[in-house]
Amino acid sequence: MPTSAARRRWSLTRYFAVVSVVAMAALGCALVWVTSNVMRGQALRDGTASAETLTAYTVGSVPSDAFADGLVSPEEQAQIDSAATGFGDRLVEIRLWSATGLLMYSSTTGARPGFPDNDRFAHVQRSGAADAEVLVDLRDHDVPGDGGSAMQRRVLDVYVPVRASDTAGPRVTDAGADGAAADGTAGDGSTPAAAPHPDEVVGAAEILLDHTASEAALSDAVRTVGLVVGGGLVALWLLLFRTVFTTSRRLQSTALENARLALLDSLTGLPNRRLLAERMRRTVTAAHEDGSRVGLVLLDIDRFKDINDSLGHDRGDELLEQVAERLRGALRDEDVVARLGGDEFAILLPDVRSVANAERLARRVRALFVPPFTLGELSLHVETSVGVACLPDHAHDSSSLMRTADVAMYAAKHHRTGVSVYSADEDDSSPARLVLLGDLHHALDTDADAEPQLEMHYQPKVDLHSGKIVGLEALMRWRHPTRGILAPGTFIPLAEQSGLIHDVTRFALSQAVAQLALWRADGRVTPVAVNLSAHDVTSSTVVDVIEGLLERHGVPPELLEVEITETALVADPSRVVPVLKRLGSIGVKVAIDDFGIGNTSIAQLRDLPVDELKIDRLFVSDLRDGGRAGSEVVVQAMVDLAHSFDLRVVAEGVEDQETASALRRLGVDHAQGFWYSPAVPAAALPALSDVPRQRRPRPPATAAAPVGPGRTTTGTGARGGAAAARSPRTASSEPNS
Repeated sequence: MPTSAARRRWSLTRYFAVVSVVAMAALGCALVWVTSNVMRGQALRDGTASAETLTAYTVGSVPSDAFADGLVSPEEQAQIDSAATGFGDRLVEIRLWSATGLLMYSSTTGARPGFPDNDRFAHVQRSGAADAEVLVDLRDHDVPGDGGSAMQRRVLDVYVPVRASDTAGPRVTDAGADGAAADGTAGDGSTPAAAPHPDEVVGAAEILLDHTASEAALSDAVRTVGLVVGGGLVALWLLLFRTVFTTSRRLQSTALENARLALLDSLTGLPNRRLLAERMRRTVTAAHEDGSRVGLVLLDIDRFKDINDSLGHDRGDELLEQVAERLRGALRDEDVVARLGGDEFAILLPDVRSVANAERLARRVRALFVPPFTLGELSLHVETSVGVACLPDHAHDSSSLMRTADVAMYAAKHHRTGVSVYSADEDDSSPARLVLLGDLHHALDTDADAEPQLEMHYQPKVDLHSGKIVGLEALMRWRHPTRGILAPGTFIPLAEQSGLIHDVTRFALSQAVAQLALWRADGRVTPVAVNLSAHDVTSSTVVDVIEGLLERHGVPPELLEVEITETALVADPSRVVPVLKRLGSIGVKVAIDDFGIGNTSIAQLRDLPVDELKIDRLFVSDLRDGGRAGSEVVVQAMVDLAHSFDLRVVAEGVEDQETASALRRLGVDHAQGFWYSPAVPAAALPALSDVPRQRRPRPPATAAAPVGPGRTTTGTGARGGAAAARSPRTASSEPNS
């Protein structure tokens, strides 16, 4: 029903034509009707004025007594006839009516006695105003030139009141001529009637005027007005219709152009983001129905802003047009090439057979940019970053397909790989990560009465020569309500990206210092090291937090150590070094974690306010089973360098006796790893007060997160994201988990 209604909807031109015709017809009729009424009223007023003039002439010779007794003498009739002669043929008849309604006089020869129109006669006597009405004269009369044939004619019948002042006054009798009797009686002995008041209506004159010519003139005038009004309205309608028609056509043309521009890119003529989204929606719907695969390729021109800034926006637009032309000519007919805006293009691949095929097509697209582009006299080589995503492999709908392809494109740009297929590991904004981020918020905001989800585990640092525990490293674990125990490598990078890392660090520090206070109360004074993120050590706020915690719990500063990664240290030394110096000034020891993978120079190491170097597990694992050639030389060099600056050396990732023996032989001071103990809750530490030089069994899987190839499960309590980005070889054995 709505479809048929929309089909019957009138156009603007048709709607205006119908409505305007009806409106103007009504306006024209109203104008003619009003004009006709005004002209008819004026004609009646003119006729009434003529009748009043004629009455004044005719009744001026009639005594007022005649209107009282209803009798007019022959002499008086002759005088009336003489007075009416001057009004010519327009006068049809004069009738004089007495005050009682008797016909006193009629100008028509042989007229029979009759009666006035009682209503009109009474109205005239009562109001003292004339009353006019157009009537049809049905009497036979002679029409000049027609041999006396009879016809109907229209007459204006006017009743005019006759006042005493209009008449000739009372009759003059003989007695009146001789004078009244001395006693005041008339000569005949009767008492004369009192004279009427001058304004008193003593009778009425009925004047019938020929109204045929006036009616004909009125009809001609009305017809002329009608023609003028009609012609004027038709001309006005034609002008308005032409204006509306032209405007409507222009609006339609503009609407069509706007619709085209709304779906196509104005510069390249390619489909724009809106049209691509619609095509993607239909293609994805069809793919869900038939089980096919849909691919999406996003392409971004590298350093396009530099091209615009150096060559100008005109050259940049010319480059975009040439890119669009190359893309259009190199793809299948069913593929859709669109410009999303700026220097970003998209290619929709319906019914692609596999992700590998989509990737091959993406590489072929990138190969289109190998030949240089000619911009005027300049030959320009352009590089691109291309991201590939497929449905259902990487997304479930058109929106998520666009998002995953965008993630892949920025991964290609970041890693400079040219072409990148979507990988969940590169997706920092995946829905799963966002859910995990919300869970982390909840875990940090848990009430004191509720069971905490975040907890600290502790891994011993063992003196390689005495076998004694000389320190502990605090490592955070998250007991997720649905995912089990999560190692820091799962949520610490997420916390750093979202800004939650500062809250995580405060939690780790407060838990470690509180535990130190409990152990100190029991007589145990083993130092505990807490990892700090690169985001924490760029501000002295973390020093204020540490000072407050130590003072609140009454813990000596020498029992607390902090560890920062070497990469965090070299990233912004101008901001990090002052923080480390302040920590050293209050008595907190500082260790450089993951040493060997950064770019710290000997001069920097000499001037750094640190107490300990922790050799990265990459070099420690090289010592296992004979290790790589020269691995012992590298470790020995690190040890000698550290000892030359009076720094202790700690080796991470010790998993067997051979590695421990090799490290002891090379002069390493302390070690930690699965060979001695994994990170365990504080309650399990009393049994580890003295670790023998033999392998202890690993705890059940519930005590630590599983470690697998290619997964980073570093046990850093608040460590930066550098460890999370290591290669599988680096993270294949993780003693801190």
